[in-house]
Amino acid sequence: MKRLRWLGRILLGLARELSDENAYRRHLAAHHRQHSAEEWRRFSEAHLRAKYSRAKCCGLALAVALSLSAGVASAQSSLPLPPLREQARIEQEWLRARLERILPGLMRLHQVHMWLVVCREYHEDPVFFSLVPPTVFSARRRTILVFIDRGPHAGIERLALGGGSNGGLYTVYRDPQDPNHELYGEAQWLLLRRLVEKYDPASIAINVSDDFAFADGLSSTDRGLIEAALGPRYMQRVVRAGQLVIEYLDVRLPEMLPYYRGMMETSHSLIRRAFSNEVITPGKTTDQDVVWWLCDQVRQLGLGFWFQPAVRIQRPRRAGLSFLAEDAGMVIQRGDVLHVDFGFSAMRLHTDTQHMGYVLREGESSVPAGIRHALAGCNRLQQLNLEHMKPGRTGNQVLAGTLAAMRAEGLRGSVYSHSIGDHGHAAGPLIGLWDHQQGVPGRGDIPLLPGTWFSIELSTLAAVPERGGQDLFVGLEEDAVLDEGGRMSWVLQPQTEFHLVK
Repeated sequence: MKRLRWLGRILLGLARELSDENAYRRHLAAHHRQHSAEEWRRFSEAHLRAKYSRAKCCGLALAVALSLSAGVASAQSSLPLPPLREQARIEQEWLRARLERILPGLMRLHQVHMWLVVCREYHEDPVFFSLVPPTVFSARRRTILVFIDRGPHAGIERLALGGGSNGGLYTVYRDPQDPNHELYGEAQWLLLRRLVEKYDPASIAINVSDDFAFADGLSSTDRGLIEAALGPRYMQRVVRAGQLVIEYLDVRLPEMLPYYRGMMETSHSLIRRAFSNEVITPGKTTDQDVVWWLCDQVRQLGLGFWFQPAVRIQRPRRAGLSFLAEDAGMVIQRGDVLHVDFGFSAMRLHTDTQHMGYVLREGESSVPAGIRHALAGCNRLQQLNLEHMKPGRTGNQVLAGTLAAMRAEGLRGSVYSHSIGDHGHAAGPLIGLWDHQQGVPGRGDIPLLPGTWFSIELSTLAAVPERGGQDLFVGLEEDAVLDEGGRMSWVLQPQTEFHLVK
């Protein structure tokens, strides 16, 4: 038993050295750096090149290293997030940057002199969690956040009438009758009235919208209380926040992108493993087995969900897919074409990815040509969608241009791309809905802004000769960035080959 424990310690130390855990710790200490996604990636790329480019002095060590290389690559692609405390610090920095760098310009652009965000515990406004730190999980009783534009030199004054300072980002008001008590009830509305009278804003924005859920977070009860507090004189100055809310949520910080790219690498890695023999045994594994394997992996990595993954199966002579009735518990067989829709959440960011897989038949070594051609057609539609996404164009204009180009190239498909960021289906322009290809009034009329992210989500139908001309559905989704210079690019390169189950 002692020898087994001794051998176990030796093997554990060897595994840690080969997987770069010890080397990475030494690297951080030597350079006086902290762990981050970008730091891990830089270290990994340089260290692995150095490690495996030189000859090994021991054949056994080389064999072990090679056998573990796939696992090392998988660990790197999973890009473990920093500890929760460090995540919270990073997210707090992002919040400060958004409040100081993005919000002032948007308030002036939309001529909003005062913005009110009013909500209650467990009935939060959709924009609330993008205005408070990651350690805040709900509003306090009733929270009234007040943003006042005092001009380009004085900046935006941020006040909290209820709740805390959110890490020093807001000036907190307490009950004037008892500073040891939180501001609550009638005292909040009396103070709001005095602040409005003091600053005398030309416009007061509230979150009410017919078209956008993100800008429609004010409850009818709180609106009535605002009307009572402000009175007829100031209610005449009330406007809908509308585009201010949408654009504040939509615009991304450049410093978010390295972490998001790491999340996308994790998404691709998990899908690649899910659509492989690691998870699928043809004739035995069901679509739901794959779904729950993905769920377990996400939880083990300390990530969260914003929707339940979905795996769908297509096979010859089976009716086409229905997106209105999910399939359940179907055994995966050889010759099946697989589709997955998968996303997860971390650091208040969200991924959204769709890929395709193929289960090789007995005797097959590659995907049949007709099925490969179907994927290539969907890749082409992805590129057309990307090319039509220009700053200033609305979602409906991008949709119309993409569909026209698609038809000109003889492709059959539909486009339903959307913004992504603080939410999975995020604020920002909507580029079609899968069942509404004529454009979407309101939500599709928003222009694309530089510094925003999108899920390029779409699908095609293609007749497959190897399946008697039956149409094959190919659904792909990859995330892309419209950078500050107005250029569109992929966060990661899209899938161009089927994931293979052998």
